[in-house]
Amino acid sequence: MFRATPARLYLRAPLVVSAALAVSLATAGSAVAHVEVEAKGATALAENVEVSFTAETESAAAGITRLEVILPAGIGPGDVVYKSGPAGWELTRTARGYAVSGPAVAVGKDAAYAVVVRQLPEARSLAFKTLQTYGDGRVDRWIELEKAGAGHGNSAPVLEVGPAAPGARPLASATTPPAATTPVPSASVTSAPAAQGADAKDEPGNAGEEIRRKEAESSSAVAKVIVGAVLLALVLAGAVLWFRRRGGEES
Repeated sequence: MFRATPARLYLRAPLVVSAALAVSLATAGSAVAHVEVEAKGATALAENVEVSFTAETESAAAGITRLEVILPAGIGPGDVVYKSGPAGWELTRTARGYAVSGPAVAVGKDAAYAVVVRQLPEARSLAFKTLQTYGDGRVDRWIELEKAGAGHGNSAPVLEVGPAAPGARPLASATTPPAATTPVPSASVTSAPAAQGADAKDEPGNAGEEIRRKEAESSSAVAKVIVGAVLLALVLAGAVLWFRRRGGEES
């Protein structure tokens, strides 16, 4: 009758390590924070659509204080009304969209908020590029548009939009407020002084340095995974050799 000796069991260990290493390498590049967007009834030309955002934290040292959104074509700053968000946050319209900001959320906690869009444009998908600012000045830029078959660690949140309902018609464009930094109060959230906005260096067109930094951090994380897996494999290989020698001595 066949019996699995300890030596045989340990001979299988490198296979287990290899499988675990493959899974780690496959997921290391995508295990990063991001901003998510969702909306019920997101169809082309739908009116008064509540759009919810969740910005996952990526900092263990500071809380999120500001989320600036660059609106997609077809939605103007005047088409957006703030509904809810973290305590003390408010919405401020900008020339290219809006920003929600206020006291820093707790360190390690995500920031979630919702706005109401007057009408969604005719499109299959809408990208809401987002600049995420922390209390220590760090800025994460979720602004990249993914291409088919390519994954990016800093992809912009994208809302999928369904076909327009029969009879739906475009509304007249809303008038954009004359002052790009006019705060928009919310009935459900107590107003508080907004955090300072991202300056010119935070523009998506000038985000190369920050993106390179994020890529370097991602590469470092992958390298740590590889080193850890190699060390584990060496320890198990040593155990296999020890059991082989012990088995030979006993036989």
